[in-house]
Amino acid sequence: MYLSRVEIDSSNRAKTRDLTHLGAYHNWVEQSFPAEIAAGQRNRHLWRIDQLGGKRYLLVLSAEKPVAEKLATYSVLGSVMTKSYDRLLDGLHVGQVVRFRLTANPTHKVTKPGERQGRVMPHITIERQRQWLVDRSENLGFQLIQQTSVESSSDESTWAFDIVGREWPVLHHKSGRKGTVRLSRVTFEGLLRISDVSVFKQTLTQGIGREKAFGMGLMTVIPEA
Repeated sequence: MYLSRVEIDSSNRAKTRDLTHLGAYHNWVEQSFPAEIAAGQRNRHLWRIDQLGGKRYLLVLSAEKPVAEKLATYSVLGSVMTKSYDRLLDGLHVGQVVRFRLTANPTHKVTKPGERQGRVMPHITIERQRQWLVDRSENLGFQLIQQTSVESSSDESTWAFDIVGREWPVLHHKSGRKGTVRLSRVTFEGLLRISDVSVFKQTLTQGIGREKAFGMGLMTVIPEA
């Protein structure tokens, strides 16, 4: 596995004028793997947009290395970096505490009386979005850490993670009835403890939740010292 990062050249509007919706970013990622396109392969590449220190970065997790020249299409010159992800994956172990960052699409299914299939709806409130991650953590191979505090008895304040970003980016569908839609994009940061290494590795490499093709589901971790 490889993790790539590139700084988006947000100050150059002429260069990035095409990046107006999530589908354009998806196309940028896919075009960075021309050999797969030529072979007719549809490999999944997890990706997300990070905003750090006033700059915007595209992160891509992939089984194969992207072509640097393609990944640099909308980037600041010389900012493409690709590193092996296997070393980090191989170093994970049960009980290890890591700092994580996750951008996801928290949703739930609503079924009305008489309907055979429910509708997938986004969670709107911060409380529900936080609980969405809490409810899935054990099945994803980790435990979210709870902080002990004598100052507050609120359950929300005890979790050692927070929501650091909430957005509704646009997605233009090429055809069909959906047309233009907005997706709920939520970014979480905090601490977790690994409970099942094998499952947790799958979580990191396969993503969490829905809309993975459009910049959701990628969790990255940094081991705590």
